[in-house]
Formats: sequence, C-alpha cells, structure tokens
Amino acid sequence: MLTFNADYWNQRYKTDETGWDLGHVSQPIKAYIDQLDNKDLNILIPGAGNSYEAEYLWHSGFENIYIIDIAPVPLINFKNRLPEFPDNQIILGNFFELNITFDLIIEQTFFCALAPSIRKTYATKSAELLHNGGKIAGLLFDFPLTEKGPPFGGSLSEYQNLFNIGFNLKTMERCYNSEPSRENKELFIIFEKRKV
Repeated sequence: MLTFNADYWNQRYKTDETGWDLGHVSQPIKAYIDQLDNKDLNILIPGAGNSYEAEYLWHSGFENIYIIDIAPVPLINFKNRLPEFPDNQIILGNFFELNITFDLIIEQTFFCALAPSIRKTYATKSAELLHNGGKIAGLLFDFPLTEKGPPFGGSLSEYQNLFNIGFNLKTMERCYNSEPSRENKELFIIFEKRKV
C-alpha cells in the first residue's frame, strides 16, 4: 500500500513531486493557529512532510509540537530549516503506532494521502491519541472520492459518518480562505473528542 511505503514518499520528495506542498503554512490553518491562546498545548502534526505548520507554530511561541512522518527526507528538510527544533519532537515512524497523547491534532494533507480503506482506522487512532476534549482541526478535501490518488477526495457526508463516532463535529464547512489552487475543494474542520 503506497500510503505506508516510506520509499514511495521519500522518492516523491527527492524528485519534487509534491503538488500538495504549498511551501508555506496554508491560510486556513494559519488563521486557526492565530486564534489559539494556550501556548502550552501538546500538538501533533501527522504525515507532517515539510511541516510549515510546525514551523509557524514554533515561531508563534508554541513549543510542545510533535511532527511525525514515515519518510525521512521531509523531516530532514524541516530540521535544516529549523535547527533549534527539539530532535525528540521529530518522529520518523508510523502514525498508527504512536502512543503519546495530545490536546490537538493539526490535519493538513495526511488524511487525504491515506487509502480510503483505512480512514476508519485513522478516526479511531486520532481519538485514541487525544485527551478528552482534545481536537482535530484543519483541512479535508471536498471533491469526489475515486480510486485515483493520493490525494484521495471525500465528502461532507462521508466525514460526518466517519467521525461522528467518538467526536463532536464542532465545525465542518467550506473554506472561505483556501489557497487559490484549492479553492472550493476544502472543508475546514474542528472535531472534539467526546469524553469517555
């Protein structure tokens, strides 16, 4: 399965076949980060890639940021850009094997890179990684789901069914501030883990 093949993703970064990579933090996620008051949040960015989101968080005064990716190349790129970022908060590994808990998961192009057959596992694992009341916030693609990908699309109704178990769906709406290349193709989400 390509979504869990480190060699596949490494090669994509080496050959610059990274159409999802904006080269900067996306506007919707930047706007979300800008309204966060608690700088002590434990934050995870899965499938982080070059992780401009983590870089923006770091420069905004957040320190408890963890990034994970299965491919080493983008993590090396990130560390080269931000050498002061703690090594123990950069994780080369599989999101589904992680066992730390967080207050917030930032979703930016990881979910859409996963094969649709494991989306339910993503929702379950995300709930497992969050404290009660913890949140997933970020972006999901909003275009028809096909076998072609990554990225794979999806719809509001699919996401409602998928995340309604374990999460209160606080926000799920079409982005008003998407990057031009993603206009009318993104939903901004905030899902809060239900207390258990």
